[in-house]
Amino acid sequence: MKNWILYSIISMFFAGLTSVIAKFGLKNISSDLGLAVRTTVVFGFVLLNFFIFQETKEIQNLTTKSVMFLVVSGLTTTLSWIFYYKAIQIGEVSYVASIDKGSILITLLLSFTLLKEPVTPKIIIGGGLILIGLIVLVWK
Repeated sequence: MKNWILYSIISMFFAGLTSVIAKFGLKNISSDLGLAVRTTVVFGFVLLNFFIFQETKEIQNLTTKSVMFLVVSGLTTTLSWIFYYKAIQIGEVSYVASIDKGSILITLLLSFTLLKEPVTPKIIIGGGLILIGLIVLVWK
């Protein structure tokens, strides 16, 4: 198995745990406070991971352009998390998480148009099934 597939599966597992555990943690507090606590933990562990496993001299390779893109990515992540936490606090995690994964469709469209990644029948069928699943979930 290729490393990126293994890493993706591990990521999927922990992402699946995250929402349910967060729902328990949001009892009696605001979604904003819950997100602030979670984000502080994420920040600490990501920094620790970087300093333990990476070459810190790599920092000199940062360019203004790469920093700009990473900052914008951080802003979009922040907005996603704020609304995600508000949604799981008041909604059912199973629905919220499923709808949130509809972001895969946006990722696919952007990867085709901006990154020029190949459009394959396999990806079109998978994306179509995700879209059908989303429609089933939000259909009243």
